[in-house]
Amino acid sequence: MFSRVLKPVAGVAVQNGAKNFSTTSQKNFKVVVAGAAGGIGQPLALLLKQNPLVTRLALYDIAPVTPGVGVDLSHMDTPAKVSGHKGPEELPAAIKDADVVVIPAGVPRKPGMTRDDLFNTNASIVRDIAASIAQNAPKAIVAIITNPVNSMVPIASEVLKKAGVYDPARVLGVTTLDVVRAAAFIGEINGVDPRSVTIPVIGGHSGVTIIPVLSQSQPAVKLSDQAKIKALTERIQEAGTEVR
Repeated sequence: MFSRVLKPVAGVAVQNGAKNFSTTSQKNFKVVVAGAAGGIGQPLALLLKQNPLVTRLALYDIAPVTPGVGVDLSHMDTPAKVSGHKGPEELPAAIKDADVVVIPAGVPRKPGMTRDDLFNTNASIVRDIAASIAQNAPKAIVAIITNPVNSMVPIASEVLKKAGVYDPARVLGVTTLDVVRAAAFIGEINGVDPRSVTIPVIGGHSGVTIIPVLSQSQPAVKLSDQAKIKALTERIQEAGTEVR
């Protein structure tokens, strides 16, 4: 699942016009993973610890294991300094002066659940993290992974607007997972390396709004039967249900 965050986090600022976080700039950035003890947060933190642009990595979660996760990562032989922060009382310290805040926090999907089923629980989590960002790192780039992404981005944006620090170029939802899945499935159908597949996926990351633009796939999808094309589209939209 953490494939969804690799490309966006590596190039998040470049894609959003934040020149101060480009690969040609000074290597001195604080990155926060809010939800660092979960199934996405832990491998993401591991990858960020290896990123030469990151000099400070703050891990936040409500789980009691979070400080231990931070200590474990700090033993890696890379320069980034790691700190672990547990519970709401330590959230401000984690967020303070961050350049990038990545939010995978929240309740994960369980079998039979849709992304929208997570809204009531995850909305308050994202709201509180966004409020802390507004106070402690108002210029940070915010990358939201928490489901339903289509709803979490507006919630975070409204919190930042209310605090008077909203910048639309610095708040985004991470939806690369749908592109990765579409490329994997098309590669399987065509019998080619999925890394060679380019396929635009539009509409955000919420069930039926996920639209793979199959007509623009390079190479072209080797399907002519409309029923099979429909089945492929639905598989891309609901691929998360295959993950148990």
